[in-house]
Amino acid sequence: MDNASKTIRVVAAVICDYLENPTEIFATARGHGEFKGQWEFPGGKIEVGETPQQALIREIKEELSVKIKVGKLIDTIEYDYPTFHLSMDCFWCVVVDGEIILKEAEDARWLCKDKLYSVNWLPADITLIKKIQNSLLSRESEIDIVGSRDG
Repeated sequence: MDNASKTIRVVAAVICDYLENPTEIFATARGHGEFKGQWEFPGGKIEVGETPQQALIREIKEELSVKIKVGKLIDTIEYDYPTFHLSMDCFWCVVVDGEIILKEAEDARWLCKDKLYSVNWLPADITLIKKIQNSLLSRESEIDIVGSRDG
C-alpha cells in the first residue's frame, strides 16, 4: 500500500465561547511530532466502536482536561498531506465543565475573528478556518463603543 493512499480519520473540536453566536475559538499548538509548533484545533483519532462525537468528548478530556458539549458538524475536511490523506470531522463545541489544562499542546490561544490568521495553522486547519470565519461575530462594535469614550 502506498503511504499517500493511507487515510487517517480524525475529529476536531472548534471550541468556542458560545455555541450560538460565537465570538472566539480555541486553538492549540502541537507539542510533538512532525508538525510540532504548528496550530490546529484539538481532537484526535476515532477508536473502533466510537461515534465521532464520542471520540471528540474523549479526546478533549484527554488533551485539555475538560468536558465539552458537541454541537453541529461544521464540515468534513478532506486533505492530502504528503504521506497520508486526512479525513477530519469538525464540530462546534463548548466547554461545559472544568478549566482547560494543556496536556499535549505546547501553547494555546483564544482567537477572535480578526486574529484567526495570527498563528501558523496546519494546512488542513486553514481549510476549516476559511469555512468558519464568517460564523464568528465580530467584536468591533463593542470595541468602538469603548473607544469612543476616549474622545
